[in-house]
Amino acid sequence: MRAVAALARRSVRAGSGRFLVEGPQGVRELVRYAAPSVVDLYVTAAAAQRYAALVESASAAGVFVHSVSDEVLAAMADAETPQGMLAVAQQPEPTLADVLAASPRLLVFLQEVRDPGNLGTVIRAADASGADAVLVTDSSVDVFSPKVVRSTAGSLFHLPVVTGLDAEATLAEVASHGIRTLATEGEAALTLPHVDLAGRHCWVLGTEAQGLPDHLAAACAERVSIPIYGKAESLNLAMAATICLYASAAAQHGTQ
Repeated sequence: MRAVAALARRSVRAGSGRFLVEGPQGVRELVRYAAPSVVDLYVTAAAAQRYAALVESASAAGVFVHSVSDEVLAAMADAETPQGMLAVAQQPEPTLADVLAASPRLLVFLQEVRDPGNLGTVIRAADASGADAVLVTDSSVDVFSPKVVRSTAGSLFHLPVVTGLDAEATLAEVASHGIRTLATEGEAALTLPHVDLAGRHCWVLGTEAQGLPDHLAAACAERVSIPIYGKAESLNLAMAATICLYASAAAQHGTQ
């Protein structure tokens, strides 16, 4: 119980290569798309009854299913309400080379994103918009923190999320594979409705507070702004990323 609860700490996750997946939605997608990575599944009696099909699927996939009390599950979980279910899984380890070898059409690159909810929401938006991967710098929040995992709502298991990247080296490597890098910038003259998004490209977004550093924006092929028609000063990171990704999806799927 203590070993599972300790996975809420980044140092323990880094040392063990394991992380927590809390709640039936996340566990369902984990079992469906990454069952070999599941180490253990802990379920209360009530959850086992309510989500019987999910528990049966996990057992059929060879997952060790443990019945635990509500009190034990609460002691292991990071979330206040884990909804009766928690899994321990091995962290996936996709690489930038793997992603680029698959000839991706749409990527999103996050430089120094610090808010777990923002990172999780961008991963979820990337999944929904059909992006091929999410790239995250080494200075960002841990992708496998419980808050990030919960906010992805299972999308973490649907597409590669490459972590620990160096910003400058990654932009150069992406560009060397013929993928246009598009820096999001509040004051850029080129606005989102006028960008050609039909070809292969990668959206590049900076920190929540300060945006993308100028030297990284300058390293991108183009700088793009999202027009604001009302009185809002700006959009937050997750909102901006979602708008950009769906503009790309519309262009690439012929629905603009």
